[in-house]
Amino acid sequence: MNVYDFNSAIVRRPATTVSTGLRAHNRGDPTYQGICAEHEAYVRALRAAGLKVEVLPALEAFPDSMFVEDPALVFSAGAVLLRPGAASRRGEAEALAPTLEGHFERVPRLPRGSVDGGDVLVLPEKVLIGLSARTTREGAEALRECLAVLGLTGVVVQSPRDVLHLKSDCSLLDAETVLTTSRLSRSGIFSGFRELIVPPGEEAAANALRVNGHVLVGRDYPRTQERLVSAGFRIVPLATSEIAKIDAGLSCMSLRWLA
Repeated sequence: MNVYDFNSAIVRRPATTVSTGLRAHNRGDPTYQGICAEHEAYVRALRAAGLKVEVLPALEAFPDSMFVEDPALVFSAGAVLLRPGAASRRGEAEALAPTLEGHFERVPRLPRGSVDGGDVLVLPEKVLIGLSARTTREGAEALRECLAVLGLTGVVVQSPRDVLHLKSDCSLLDAETVLTTSRLSRSGIFSGFRELIVPPGEEAAANALRVNGHVLVGRDYPRTQERLVSAGFRIVPLATSEIAKIDAGLSCMSLRWLA
């Protein structure tokens, strides 16, 4: 089984407060209409790739709550409720709990520290946990314990210090290939993998998403798209300019698993 084979997904509708969400860089304010349009196109792409998508209602009290992969992780064996690094997002995990407990028998909770799901990359043989401003060493070690309960192996690595999350700079393309940036490639964490490096100036394109036979990729990165097509991947370009204004990418908008 490939770790990018999915038939189920959970997403959450954007809150009308989404434009007030957290951000590490000021790229201007997104519009609610623009965010909704990108989110709806994303959901259509997941369904076109063969996934049954459960759409949860918006949480107005949590502007960032449409980014469901930060407060939780899901696998075929179970789910993990995380403790996001931003205290303002901690309530998002509990809001997801009833839904995840309805799908999975095992839903351990991160007992200490903090972890954002954006710092977690699932590979065929292990789960990388990137230390960052949002994911602490204590949280990463606690997550390794939670993953062990699900029969998975966690490995702690260092995210690039000038990016928000590990997956801001990488994504899995197939069992042997990752899409990554030059700065993350230099860390050596992908030793043994074939690395497809995004062109300079298109670093944000590294946050692509492999879903079954498709690779979802940001529409505004033509040179990365060309490299993916040349490497034999079937791409689905999607608009991400609005979500990028609040530090988001394609991987964080859904929780995906093979039921």
